[in-house]
Amino acid sequence: MNYNKSLSQSWLLIVLTACLASCASNKTQPDAISNIHYPEPMPDSLPIIFLPGIVSKDTLDFNSAFSNDGSTFYFARSRNRKYVILETSYKDHKWQEAAISPLFDTLYSNADPFIAADSALYFISNRPKDKNDTTDDYDIYRMVKQGNTYAGPEYLTGVNSDSTEYYVSVSRSGNIYFSSYRDGNLDLYMSKRTKNGYDQPINLGVTINSAYDEHDPLIAPDESFLVFTSSRPGGLGQADLYITHKTNGQWGNPTNMGSIINTKTYEYCPNLSPDGKYFFYSSEFQVKWVGSEVLRKKG
Repeated sequence: MNYNKSLSQSWLLIVLTACLASCASNKTQPDAISNIHYPEPMPDSLPIIFLPGIVSKDTLDFNSAFSNDGSTFYFARSRNRKYVILETSYKDHKWQEAAISPLFDTLYSNADPFIAADSALYFISNRPKDKNDTTDDYDIYRMVKQGNTYAGPEYLTGVNSDSTEYYVSVSRSGNIYFSSYRDGNLDLYMSKRTKNGYDQPINLGVTINSAYDEHDPLIAPDESFLVFTSSRPGGLGQADLYITHKTNGQWGNPTNMGSIINTKTYEYCPNLSPDGKYFFYSSEFQVKWVGSEVLRKKG
């Protein structure tokens, strides 16, 4: 999420898009399938509201991430000029009232939760990386799953910079995609996972990045497609969601995801459910889910 711009938004809601087909042609389907209790009614070809009053309230709410077993849903909220990560769990045949997640230290701002295939929990925080850190910026952290809980936050050395890093998405292989101001513009980057950590992050290049802001990447589990937000000219609103597919190892030109998804306001924070059936994104004044054709490569 672009937090500099988010503060000017009056509302930001979590949006959920349903994949009605198996998405096998999109390669969105993970290896393991979760039994997630999705709310009813289910959508057809048009967006409808998801969990109103629990995920999205009369405040600035954004992000979306299911635990891999589908029992817990994480999102972020602006509270007292700070970002906090909340969670709601499915119990007693219903989704419970959301509460601040005990996994995160509320002394700092935390946002952009992402659950990887190995159940590691990634997020961003303005917490200092060590006792000598006086830079007030956001960095990427990871918490490794240990039994039924998580280890403490781990600063991702090699991925972070002295600038701000936003929004994390991790492929099945462990490669990490994120946005950063490190080169003076808000661009998308990727760092390959290695046995020793992460390679030096690389800018995704001019096919994807522009002179305008690009942020909030969602990488497909197999890295076959990438969804992201851009404020480039020619969109339908303040910032739109775009999608690009990889062919022969090369990213194609990004395509605006169109008026089914994008509006005259701001769309961002995309994510997938663990079973690949749903596509999430955040949008002003709306919480939606819709058909999976929005992820398919056209032509």
